[in-house]
Amino acid sequence: MITLYGTPVSRALRISWLLEELGVAWQFQFLDFAKGENRSDWFLALNPSGKMPVLKDGDFVLTESAAIMQYLAESYGADWLPARGTQASALHAQWVSFITCELEQPLWTIGKHKFALPEPQRLPAIFPTAKWEFDKAAAIAESWVPAHGYLLGEQITLADLLLAHTLMWATRFEQTIPSKLAAYRDRLAKRPALQAVLAKTQAIADAAQAS
Repeated sequence: MITLYGTPVSRALRISWLLEELGVAWQFQFLDFAKGENRSDWFLALNPSGKMPVLKDGDFVLTESAAIMQYLAESYGADWLPARGTQASALHAQWVSFITCELEQPLWTIGKHKFALPEPQRLPAIFPTAKWEFDKAAAIAESWVPAHGYLLGEQITLADLLLAHTLMWATRFEQTIPSKLAAYRDRLAKRPALQAVLAKTQAIADAAQAS
């Protein structure tokens, strides 16, 4: 059984979404960030950084969301990745690198200084710089993203889920999304697997917090 540890709309969402798309059996372990459950001894034994998500597949434990997505796609759904050694594979790697290193990082800067860091280490003055960085990266992504279909054509890949989730995160952080990217985000948000997994993980989280 695959177990995913995280919260419904954190980076764990990109993993749970992919798991639902793949149709594999999996379970969700909600971590109450507000109660510091991510700093508990049992979770730190899985990931010493205390960060989410963490995936456990049998005895195998993996952290870092892009690596988890790569593992799942290679293990349970190869059609979610372009064939190795092709130009499409290189473009896919470029997208994954750009999303995680350029587009997401300003958002995580905002997140860290809003809620993740200990309060004495938070610097609200950094928000305008983070917004500037995000706007710059978003303009590049806007020039690359197609007006129709998916990033590499008609076949969806894990990079699509990674980008769509990052744009949803940006929306939650009240960042301005260029029009073509916003339309792309909205197309991906209509996928039934995303709606199903949001309901599933939120129900688990609600039940855990009520207990």
